[in-house]
Amino acid sequence: MKVAVVGATGLVGSKMLQVLAERNFPVTELIPVASERSIGKEVEFKGVKYKVVGYADAIAAKPNVAIFSAGGGTSLELAPKFAEAGITVIDNSSAWRMDPSKKLVVPEVNADVLSTSDKIIANPNCSTIQMVVVLKPLHDKYKIKRVVVSTYQSVTGTGVKAVEQLMNERKGVSGEMAYKYPIDLNAIPQIDVFMENGYTKEEMKMTNETVKIIGDANIKLTATTVRIPVMGGHSESVNIEFENDFDLDEVRELLSNAPGIIVQDDIANFIYPMPLTAHEKDETFVGRIRRDETQPNTLNCWIVSDNLRKGAATNAIQIAEYLLGKGML
Repeated sequence: MKVAVVGATGLVGSKMLQVLAERNFPVTELIPVASERSIGKEVEFKGVKYKVVGYADAIAAKPNVAIFSAGGGTSLELAPKFAEAGITVIDNSSAWRMDPSKKLVVPEVNADVLSTSDKIIANPNCSTIQMVVVLKPLHDKYKIKRVVVSTYQSVTGTGVKAVEQLMNERKGVSGEMAYKYPIDLNAIPQIDVFMENGYTKEEMKMTNETVKIIGDANIKLTATTVRIPVMGGHSESVNIEFENDFDLDEVRELLSNAPGIIVQDDIANFIYPMPLTAHEKDETFVGRIRRDETQPNTLNCWIVSDNLRKGAATNAIQIAEYLLGKGML
């Protein structure tokens, strides 16, 4: 099982190597891939150092699967070249997510859409992944009409430069800025660029990707995405209106039994999900489960997940695990 990790030297690429090792994915040969400036550098995997190679060498090595985390432009250019060589690509960028010919997959939700003919598979946006893991079992039972979500997203979602900005600000050191404004002691209500409709690209990703993953165009979703000075994961306040009424105990039981979810909902003992406790975990955590008392059939909840793991690396590797289990790799 030859595995290429494209963008292996980046924040998500490094996390992919860590998760591949932790989950004991059966890698017989690792091919770390990066841009020209990183060729020859070394990355470590399971105690062994591997030299980073370029794209052409990676394709020539004929890996079974290539997990991409190298940006949308790189994916648009190179994923088809890998696919043409018979290599299955799992892409973490936004490049292929809304392409109608490509599958957009969260394994707990819609892995069954995958087939052997899918050579480029899209990994959804981090904030979408953790939300749909919770929405899917609720939709199956009560049928979702509308979702209102506000996110509180970690600086790690932007990358190393943003983490350095936050740390520099905490130390009172000036340095390169990942954001237009200071992030420490601040909340920035902009993630990605603004669109013509006044929403950011991140907000529209959540709207469009949710419909595609769950497979129901009738779900209406509106989002406000905010960057805050935390590092363990993304948090989301989610208000869900259903067609059918629900029982809160049944909701908790439903979510407790759903794959990939851990319910932390014990307000008497101040137990609820937080980035600090979701950090380095693969599950999606949900709590603060309560009825919206202002209108019927509506639920409020709080969802937290490690955006570098379930929101990126883990989800991509779970797709690879599913393909392997079904004999598609």
